[in-house]
Amino acid sequence: MTVVAFLGPEGTFTHQAVLAWARRRGVGSAADEVTAVPLGTVGEVHDAVAAGRVDRGVIAIESSVEGYVVPSLDALVGSGEVVAVDEVVLDVSFDAFVRPGRADPAGLREATAHPHGLAQCSRFVAGRRLTPVSASSNAAACRDLSDHQVALGPRLCGELYGLETLATAVEDFAGARTRFLVLSRRDAASAGWASLRAEGERAWRTMAAVTPVVTGPGVLARITAGFAERGVNMSSLVERPLKVREGQYVFVVTLDAAPWDPSVTDLLRQLLAAGDSLKVLGAYPAEPGGRGLDGVLPDHVPAGSVRADDDDATLARGLLW
Repeated sequence: MTVVAFLGPEGTFTHQAVLAWARRRGVGSAADEVTAVPLGTVGEVHDAVAAGRVDRGVIAIESSVEGYVVPSLDALVGSGEVVAVDEVVLDVSFDAFVRPGRADPAGLREATAHPHGLAQCSRFVAGRRLTPVSASSNAAACRDLSDHQVALGPRLCGELYGLETLATAVEDFAGARTRFLVLSRRDAASAGWASLRAEGERAWRTMAAVTPVVTGPGVLARITAGFAERGVNMSSLVERPLKVREGQYVFVVTLDAAPWDPSVTDLLRQLLAAGDSLKVLGAYPAEPGGRGLDGVLPDHVPAGSVRADDDDATLARGLLW
């Protein structure tokens, strides 16, 4: 029996990620049934894994529309006991639900969902002149739906909670995806990786927290230079405040290799020698199709961005020089 905690209630995208992970990894067979345990917050999921009350936890870590899920990222950064050992990527689409018989627009005043869900459906919410109301999860919004509200969530929620579908696929951007991480106790991570490594050659990703002990001009350039020198691709770089002191940060980097690869091991040793504090937050087989910092298409850059071949007036407007 494998017990997996997730952000509940039943019907969340995270719940779907648990089921997808179980199917893909062969968990849930007659020899190893899976029990999915819904919890109220990401922190509770982390704590259940850390305390050994569950075997695994699943948390959303990044939306292709809204970026990193900050509570999930901070839970990993701040944890001494929990590490990510696998990854699940889901296509995400939102339907709009109302209580049966409450589809009259005149009586609908609010839209409710997880904050990321509200952000991903902002055009629908604004177009219907609804007031956004945050919920702990999209499924919780559907479960606790009031007569004057529209809930935004996975299609499964309509079936689970007996709701009427007001509209389908109301997200702002079609094709949105969300990455989820599978958590394990750090002491048990190696055993979890062993079976995945035994499956043969595959691409891996590693998330690591780098905390510079000495800061100042050039500190980030010094850290990132080691990646280029060793041919290790950095697919993501974000910073989070240390919280213990204003103006000090930890850099969270995702790199396209496993921590046991010789080039990565050498890189981490170089950062340690420079006085930086390090912690691997997770290592997991990479889902196919991901793009990194070097994979942005020209027509996908932020509006108003300029390029070297633009005229002087366009450059001046974009760069404010």
